[in-house]
Amino acid sequence: MRRILIGLALAGALVAPTADAGSRAAPGPEVSAVAPRAMVAAANPLAVEAGVKVLRAGGSAVDAAVAVQAVLGLVEPQSSGLGGGAFMVYYDAKTRRVTGYDGRETAPAGATPDMFLGPEGRPLPFGEAVTSGRSTGVPGAVAMLALAQKEHGKKRWNELFDDALKLSRDGFVVSPRLANYVQGQVKGPDVATYFTRPDGQRYKAGDVLKNPAYAATVARLAKEGTDALYKGEIAADIVARLHQEPRPGSMTTADLAAYKPKASEALCRPYRIYVVCVPAPPSGGIGLLELLGILENTDINTRGPADPQGWFLFAEASRLMYADRDFYVGDPAFVNVPIKGLIDPAYTASRARQIGTTALQGAPAPGKPMGAVALAPDATREPGGTSSFAVADADGNVLVITTTVESTFGSGRMTHGFFLNNQLTDFSFSPTVPGGGASANAVAAGKRPRSTMSPAVVLDRQGRFVAGVGSPGGPAILAYVGKTLVGVLDWKLSMPEAIALPNLIARGESATPETGFDDAVLGALRAKAMAVRGGAPEGSGLHGIVARPGGGYLGAADPRREGIAKGF
Repeated sequence: MRRILIGLALAGALVAPTADAGSRAAPGPEVSAVAPRAMVAAANPLAVEAGVKVLRAGGSAVDAAVAVQAVLGLVEPQSSGLGGGAFMVYYDAKTRRVTGYDGRETAPAGATPDMFLGPEGRPLPFGEAVTSGRSTGVPGAVAMLALAQKEHGKKRWNELFDDALKLSRDGFVVSPRLANYVQGQVKGPDVATYFTRPDGQRYKAGDVLKNPAYAATVARLAKEGTDALYKGEIAADIVARLHQEPRPGSMTTADLAAYKPKASEALCRPYRIYVVCVPAPPSGGIGLLELLGILENTDINTRGPADPQGWFLFAEASRLMYADRDFYVGDPAFVNVPIKGLIDPAYTASRARQIGTTALQGAPAPGKPMGAVALAPDATREPGGTSSFAVADADGNVLVITTTVESTFGSGRMTHGFFLNNQLTDFSFSPTVPGGGASANAVAAGKRPRSTMSPAVVLDRQGRFVAGVGSPGGPAILAYVGKTLVGVLDWKLSMPEAIALPNLIARGESATPETGFDDAVLGALRAKAMAVRGGAPEGSGLHGIVARPGGGYLGAADPRREGIAKGF
């Protein structure tokens, strides 16, 4: 698989902390690790341990990813699981090729453009749509991992579920983050039933939770492969649960049996002396590449995290990128996505020229990249119930995967011990606007909804691995991953430092800073007429790995969550 190879050999500055890293949360040693041979960075220590165990036994990065996902679906069910979807980038050290894997959910054959409209033709209230039977797409994460494991695995499939099986049978300790969701965001009877103890109280941090139904599902998945999920009893029960009120869905067992994950050449673009690779649309990676393309035409690389001008440039480039991404990106099997046009150097340079000395007023309009067709403004809402992790194996292969059930606990509907996604609410509820213009992200049968998930791998000009990173965060994912790449590649921070930087999400008319910014930085942004407003984004959950100049890896987890990095 071909890709552009532009960059420079990995420099020591990529992993060496700078003297002045500016305003940021201080990364502690528990969220970073150095190892000579292999590394896992993920959102829960139990999942990390499962992955490391597989790697120690001679497994590949993809083998470990299967084990990590199986455990995350148990211990972090608010974010991802067997009933969700995923995107992945995989770096093959032997061939120096990068493959993008698409495990995005698909709309069932019975889906219609107006399925999220009420009786009067108005969009349903978002919460009502989420918990409906219509919100669930055919899950793709398991099928995607099975495809990648068939191509790149070294262990037998049935050897990869031991930890998930043991933890679900014997019980696992409820983490503080899961407990917070259990106490505060329970929706629907399935969620309430699962997280209620025999004494009638909700599970809290430190309690031991068992899930025998999940254990049975994992045991069948290990023995039967993907047929255990996409055919037979479990598939029939998924369909039955989705056909229940309120607002039953249209999914059939034929939809499940017909699901196919996709593998293709990763979408790559040069960024200064590097090349950055992401999955193709409908992943969010195209937006990340456009963001970097715009920033490449600025002097952000001469700035730093303590310099307000660096954040101003990042915010303005983000707003321009989001305007294009929200307008043009959808499933390329159904709509014309101007992929080449959005990342064309001449186009990104033209977008960069719109960045002035003060902030653009109002929401930026989408540009007109080469190959674009007329579309309608999009009104998609994108909440976050997502996780992201990175794995490097002893052979030098590296992957980054972002995996999701969409909202917290997905649709709230559960069967066989796992939650079902609400991924179809990632479509635009309104397929058209007055005048008849069509949204690139309108619902259609068999279509994959647009995503912001953008796991990324960075290479040097010889095609050697430099870094990999991904994050959850709903629409803010592009800002989270973009910030981290700027921190590592431009500001020469270590991966832990770059991840721990405060986050700035700039989209539409305003910019939303998360905690950690100096007042002086925010004041300087306001002085440039930027609308800096409060808000409550999901928060980042970045996990990344960089290659060390002398060999081995540095892994890092986001200090805002519960993840760790560990290797050997």
